Amino acid sequence: MRVCVVGAGSIGGFLAVKLAQSGNDVTVTARGKHLEAIKKHGLLLKIGGEELLASNLKATDKLRDVGEQDVFFLAVKAHQVEPIVDDISAVLGPKSCIVTLQNGIPWWFFQEFNGPFSGTVVRSVDPDGTLSKKIDPKRIIGCVVYPAANIEAPGVIRHDEGIRFPIGELDGSSSERVQAISNMLVEAGFKSPILPDIRSELFLKVWGSACFNPVSALTHATLEDLCTYPLTRELSINALREIQAVGEKLGATFRVPLQRRLDGAKAVGQHKTSTLQDVENGREMEIDAIGGAVVELAKIAGVDIPHVETIYALSKLLNENVRAGNMIRSQPKAA
Repeated sequence: MRVCVVGAGSIGGFLAVKLAQSGNDVTVTARGKHLEAIKKHGLLLKIGGEELLASNLKATDKLRDVGEQDVFFLAVKAHQVEPIVDDISAVLGPKSCIVTLQNGIPWWFFQEFNGPFSGTVVRSVDPDGTLSKKIDPKRIIGCVVYPAANIEAPGVIRHDEGIRFPIGELDGSSSERVQAISNMLVEAGFKSPILPDIRSELFLKVWGSACFNPVSALTHATLEDLCTYPLTRELSINALREIQAVGEKLGATFRVPLQRRLDGAKAVGQHKTSTLQDVENGREMEIDAIGGAVVELAKIAGVDIPHVETIYALSKLLNENVRAGNMIRSQPKAA
């Protein structure tokens, strides 16, 4: 299958190597030194004590140059989609589809939606409605990303954990194309069940990320610390309850009890969330797609979420400081 991974970062790079290794025709987009390394040496994946090198990848920094593809895996961050929306539109063939891999609530949440608020634009991730207007929702297949990976060096991806990429059509159907993409992912070594309700699975992940990710960034604490320290544990429980109430009001079901979700986060141990890693590396966080969208959906659904709103307000200001390069760093104590 002809595949383009738009954004060969940690998750995109992980996908690209495995898909190329299983015989697909893979093109990736990347930038800077990462792109240079891929062009020169290929893309290396470190996974489970093994090193897998995809040396047959095509790589470019210009999406318009990739040509027509069967599947586009959109692996850039949520706030990076709108700047490339015209480039995406330019390379779509008659039967091309887009698998979205963004964290948080996607812009298409209310598109092809069977319930109240159908067609509502999620302004937190699509402020001007540009994505909703320019990307046909019938081209989209939703995906929830569970693996964790990092760019260890230019051209080198390190896989930390997880191989699960559940996918689903927005209307819940089991189409030939979603079957084909699931089969392709499975053949590449991933778990990719087809879900009839991809939005519930999205909310299941957002349930934790809208709570744990921003709090970890604010406190510079690991998941285990957040779930063990009494005050942040209580805060997390209250935030999880609020997010669950929003999801249920919009028709989402939660297959995991709240206590199990909290215990699961604690069991991850001394792990820094991706949002905390962004702060430590001076990168902009995906705050609007994760926290801002939940706040917006709560207002749409008429659900009060004071704890989540407070977490979002604080993390939003933190993000502004990160973006402006105004982070206050602690100074060494005088001797």
